[in-house]
Amino acid sequence: MTAATHSSLFPQVPESADAVLDGLDPEQREVATALHGPVCVLAGAGTGKTRAITHRIAYGVRAGILQPASVLAVTFTNRAAGEMRGRLRQLGAGGVQARTFHSAALRQLQFFWPKAVGGDMPRLLERKIQLVAEASARCRIRLDRNELRDVTSEIEWAKVTQTVPADYPAAVAKSHRDAPRDPAEISQIYGMYEQLKRDRSVIDFEDVLLLTVGILQDRHDIADQIRRQYQHFVVDEYQDVSPLQQRMLDLWLGDRDSLCVVGDASQTIYSFTGATPDHLLNFRTRHPSATVVKLVRDYRSTPQVVHLANGLLSQAHGRAAEHRLELISQRAAGPDPAYTEYADEPAEAEGTARRIRDLIAAGVPAGEIAVLYRINAQSEVYEQALADAGVPYQLRGAERFFERQEVREAGVALRGAARAGGNDSLLDDAGDLPSQVRAVLSTKGWTTEPPAGSGAVRDRWESLAALVRLAEDYVRVKPDASLGDLVAELDERAAAQHAPTVQGVTLASLHSAKGLEWDAVFLVGLTEGMMPITYAKTDEQVEEERRLLYVGVTRARLHLCLSWALSRSPGGRASRRPTRFLNGMRPGSVAPGARGAGGAGGIERGSGGRRKRRGPVLCRVCGKTLTDAGEMKLMRCEDCPSDMDEALYERLRDWRADQAKELGQPAYCVFTDKTLMAIAEAVPGSEGELAQIAGVGGRKLERFGADVLTICAGQEVVGDGEDD
Repeated sequence: MTAATHSSLFPQVPESADAVLDGLDPEQREVATALHGPVCVLAGAGTGKTRAITHRIAYGVRAGILQPASVLAVTFTNRAAGEMRGRLRQLGAGGVQARTFHSAALRQLQFFWPKAVGGDMPRLLERKIQLVAEASARCRIRLDRNELRDVTSEIEWAKVTQTVPADYPAAVAKSHRDAPRDPAEISQIYGMYEQLKRDRSVIDFEDVLLLTVGILQDRHDIADQIRRQYQHFVVDEYQDVSPLQQRMLDLWLGDRDSLCVVGDASQTIYSFTGATPDHLLNFRTRHPSATVVKLVRDYRSTPQVVHLANGLLSQAHGRAAEHRLELISQRAAGPDPAYTEYADEPAEAEGTARRIRDLIAAGVPAGEIAVLYRINAQSEVYEQALADAGVPYQLRGAERFFERQEVREAGVALRGAARAGGNDSLLDDAGDLPSQVRAVLSTKGWTTEPPAGSGAVRDRWESLAALVRLAEDYVRVKPDASLGDLVAELDERAAAQHAPTVQGVTLASLHSAKGLEWDAVFLVGLTEGMMPITYAKTDEQVEEERRLLYVGVTRARLHLCLSWALSRSPGGRASRRPTRFLNGMRPGSVAPGARGAGGAGGIERGSGGRRKRRGPVLCRVCGKTLTDAGEMKLMRCEDCPSDMDEALYERLRDWRADQAKELGQPAYCVFTDKTLMAIAEAVPGSEGELAQIAGVGGRKLERFGADVLTICAGQEVVGDGEDD
C-alpha cells in the first residue's frame, strides 16, 4: 500500500488540539473555540457546519476541556450520526456519543426502566400501521391502505407535538393542518390505538421519547444521574426539532447552559412532521448570553448558484425570512443557471435527459447528477426519458413507479378488465380507451378531481392519474388500441424497469434530497400548482414551499438547470405559468413590485426532439404540419395510411432484443417501439436518411446505424464477437 493510499484511507489524527483548528475559516474557528456557555451556530447551506461542530467537539476533548464520555451530540438521521462519529474518530475524539434523538432516548429508557418502573420494558412496536388498522376497525371506521398511512402519520404528528387524542381536532384547526379524515374520527382512532397499546404492553417509536420525558420529569434522581454523565450537548439541524424533542433536551440540560445548537431556519421543510424553527429563532431570547456565530461562506456552490439561492430568500416573508443568511460563495465562477421552458411534460423530460447525456459525455459522472421534483408521481416520465436516452438512473426515497403498490394493483385491475372485455359492466359506458381506464381506476381511488391535502391518499391519486395520462397519450399514438394493448405496453415498461439497479443519475423528491449534493442538479416541473404545491394555502405553507425550492437550488455544486412545461401533454393548451418564486430571477420576468424585466440572458425554449428543427415537421404522406409528438416521431398523421414493412419491423425487434441482452439494458434503451416503427416505414438506405428519423441521434447512429441499415437492406447482421 502506498503512503498516499494509506493516507486517504486512514487520515492522520491531528497531533495536538491546535492542529485540530488547522484549515478552519475564521467563523468555523470561532465555533470550534467557543466551548463555554450556550452557543448558537446559524449555518447556511454548504458552509461546513458538520466540519465546524465536529472540530469544536474534538478541540474541546483534545484540549482537556471536555471529557469524551460527557458529550452527547444528537442529530436526526442515522446517516448523519454515523458521519459525525466517523469524523470525530478521525480527529482523535472517538469516545464521544453521536446519536439520533430516538436512539439516545431508547438507550436511556432501556437502562432506567427497571429502576423507574420495574419489570421488563414493553416491546417496541416496529410498525404501528397494523395496530392503527385494528383501532379503526374497532371504531367502525373504514380506512383503505393509503388512508391508514395518512392516519398513522397524523398520530405520529400528534404525539411529537404532545397533543392527546381529545385535543387533536382543536390542534388541527389551530395549525391549519389538512387532516386526511374528519378530525373527530382521527381523534377516536388515536384514542383506541393508545388503548390497544396499553392492553398489549407495547410502545411505539414516539412513546420512546414520551416515556423518557415522563421518567426524567418524575424521577429527579434519574434525571440527575443522566446530567452527571452528560454535561455538554450539541444539536445538529436544530431547525427540525419538534416540541417533544425540545422538552427532552431541556430535561437533559436541567439548569445548565452547556449547549451548542446548529441550524438554518431557511431549510425548515418538515413542518408537516412537527418540526418547527421556533426553538432556533428563540434561542437568543431564551439564552441572552449566547455566543452567536454565522457561517455564510459557501464552499459547495459556485457564485452563480449562490446568487440564485440568495435571490430566492430575498423575496421571502415571515419570521424565518427575517433570519435568512446571505451566502458568499468561495468557489470559482461557473456557468449561469439554465432556465428552459418546454411545450409539454414529455418534451421537458426528453430535453432533461438529453442535457444529462451531454453532461455525461463531457465527463460529469452519472452519479454526480440529480433530477429533483416536487412529488414522487413525477418520476415516471423521467424514468422513461432517461431509459430512452440510454442513461442509467436510480431512485432515492421512493419506489420505482411500476413497483408502487397502487400501480401494481391498478395493473391487476386493468388486466382483469381486458380479459373480461365486453362482459365487464364497468366498461359499459366507456367508449374509448382512456374512458375505460378511468372507469377501472375509479374503483382503485382515482377521481376526476384530486383529493384535498397531501399525504399517501394524494400520492396514490397522483400515481393513478399518471396511468390515466399514459392511456391518453398512448391512444394518440395508436387510436385503435384496446385495453389489452395498453396492458401489454404497461407490462413491457414494468419489465424493463425491473432491470437490476445500476449506479446512475439520481431521481429524487426535493424532500428526500435534503442533506445531499451533486455536481449537476436539474429542478423540473417548476410551475404554479406544483411549486408551490396546490394545497399550500396559508402564507406559511407557501413560504415553506419557497424554502423547499431553496434547498433544491443549494444541492448543486456547479451546474443548475431549472425547467417547466406550459402544458401537460403534447398539443395541450399552454395554460401553465412558471413558479412565482423565480419572478425577478429568471430572464424576462419581473420581480414582485418591480417595473422592469429581471435577469440576464434569455430563456431557452426547449423542444422534445433531438435536434433543433429548421421548420415545421410535415407529414410525409399528405404534407400536413404535424404537432403531436407521436405523429412527429412517425413523420406522418395517425390517419394517413401506414406503409410499414411488418416483416422488417419484426426483424428489427428481434435484433433489438439481442442488443439489449448483450448490453444488459432494457430494450427501449436501444430504440423505442415508435422509432423502430418509423424505421420500418421509412426503410432508410443511407446514414443520412436514417439520421432524419426521430429517436436516432448521433450516438445511436454511430453505435447501431450499420446494423439497422444492413437489416433494412434485407441482409443478415454478422457479429464480430467483440463488445463495442
